[in-house]
Amino acid sequence: MKSSHETVYATAISDAAGLGGLPADAGASAGSRTDQIALDGARIAARLDRLPATRSIWKLVMLLSLGLFFELYDLMFSGYIAPGLVRSGMLTATTHGLFGTTGVASFIAALFAGLFIGTAACGFLADRFGRRAIFTWSLLWYTAANIIMAFQDTALGLNLWRFIAGIGIGVEIVTIGTYISELVPKHIRGRASACSQAVGFCAVPIVAFLSYLLVPHRYFGLDGWRLVVLTGVVGAIVVWWIRLGLPESPRWLAQKGRLEEADAVMTRLEARVEREYRRKCAQPLPAPASPEPVRARAAFRDLLVPPYRQRTLMLIIFHVFQTMGYYGFANWIPTLLIKQGITITTSLMYASIIALAAPLGPLLGLLIADRFERKTVIICMAGVNVVCGLAFSQARETVLLVSLGVCLVLAGNIISYSYHAYQAELFPTSIRARAVGFVYSWSRLSAMFSAFVIAACLSRFGVNGVFVFISGAMAVVMVAIGTLGPRTRNVALEDISR
Repeated sequence: MKSSHETVYATAISDAAGLGGLPADAGASAGSRTDQIALDGARIAARLDRLPATRSIWKLVMLLSLGLFFELYDLMFSGYIAPGLVRSGMLTATTHGLFGTTGVASFIAALFAGLFIGTAACGFLADRFGRRAIFTWSLLWYTAANIIMAFQDTALGLNLWRFIAGIGIGVEIVTIGTYISELVPKHIRGRASACSQAVGFCAVPIVAFLSYLLVPHRYFGLDGWRLVVLTGVVGAIVVWWIRLGLPESPRWLAQKGRLEEADAVMTRLEARVEREYRRKCAQPLPAPASPEPVRARAAFRDLLVPPYRQRTLMLIIFHVFQTMGYYGFANWIPTLLIKQGITITTSLMYASIIALAAPLGPLLGLLIADRFERKTVIICMAGVNVVCGLAFSQARETVLLVSLGVCLVLAGNIISYSYHAYQAELFPTSIRARAVGFVYSWSRLSAMFSAFVIAACLSRFGVNGVFVFISGAMAVVMVAIGTLGPRTRNVALEDISR
C-alpha cells in the first residue's frame, strides 16, 4: 500500500512526464526537455519545502555541521598559534615592510590567498560534481595539507602549505552553505544555518583552549603549535562516517536532469519524516504546494543582470568590509591583548575565555533566525561591533576587556550565521555554489590585504588605530546591507530567484 505522501504526489505528477525524467513525448524538442526539467525541479522543491522539521531533517543539518566544525577549527587556529610561531622564531610579530613574508601577517595572508582561490576559482566544482562529493574531498584536501604544514621549519614552507590548505577550506566553505540551504525546508533555513554555525563555532573555544595548554610548551619533542594543528587532523577520520549519512542535494540532482535520483532521495526522506511526523502529530504530511516552473539553468553571466546584479554588488561590498571587521579582531585577539600589556600565556587564557562565546552567537540565533529578516540582524550586529570595538580599544581592566571581547565575538558570529544563510538564498540552484564562491572570494581577498593593513595600524597607531579601522569597515557593512539587500525570510529559494 502506498503511503499518504506517495498517493498525494502520484496525483500531482500524473499530468507530466514523471519524476524519472522521461519525456511525455519521445520527440519533444530540446526546449520542451528544458521546460520539463524546470517543472520537475519545481516539484522536487515543493515536496522539500512542505516537510516539517523532524528529527531526520535536523540530523542532516548536524552531519553537515560536523564538517563545518573541522573547517572552522582549521580556519581559526591562525591567530591562536601565532604567539607560538613567533616564539619559535619562524615568524615575527610585526612585518618588515607592508608586504613582508616573515611576519604573522604573511601567515594569515597565505591562508586567505588560498581561500580566495578556493572560493573564486573552484566554487564551480560543487555545481558541476555535486554538493556531497565536493564536501568530502575538499575536507580531505585541507586536512592533508595541514599535516604537511605541521612539520615545516621555515616561514616559506609554513606559508606555502597554509596557502594550499586554504584552497580546500575555501571550497568547503562555499559547499556547506549551499548544501544546507538546499537540503532543508524554507521555513527553517535560518535556524538550520544558525545550528550549523553553533556546532561549527564550538571549534573556536576548543582551539583557543588547546592553544592555551599547548602553545607555550613542547611535548614529545614538538612545539605546542604543531600539536594544535595536528589535532585537527581527526577530521580526516570522521569525514567518511559523515559522508555515509548525507544524500546528494535533490534540488541539484533535479536541476541536472537526474530526476530519478532526485525522486529517490526525496522518497526516502519523505518516508522517514512522515513516520516521525505521524508519531508526533498523528497526521499525514501536508500536500506539496502547486509548483511554478522556474528557469532550469542560469549562466554565471546572469550575475550582471537584474535582479542578481544588485545582489552581487551588495555582497561584494559586504564581504570586503565585513571581513576587515571580523577577522581584524578574530585573527588578532592574542596579539591585541599582548599590545595591551598582557603576557603571552595570560593573553592566550583570556583569548580562550573570549572564544567560549563563539558558539553562543549562533545559539542565540536559533531563537531569532526565522523571526527576523536576515538583513536586519546583520545591520544591528554590525552596530554592536562598532560600539564594542571602540570601547575595547580604551579598556585596560581584565573584566572589561574580556566582556567586550565576548560581545565582539557574539556579534561577529551572529553576523556570520546570518550572512551564510542569506547569500545562499539569493542565487538560483544552477549557479548557487559558483555565485556564492564569487562574492565570498572578495572576503578572502580583503582578509589577505587587510592582515597587512591591520599589522601596519597596530605598529603605527596601536590598538586604538586597529579598532577605528574595524569600526569604519562595519559602518560600510550597515549601509550596504540596509540599502541594497532584499528580504528573504520564509520565501522559497525558487521564488527568491525568480
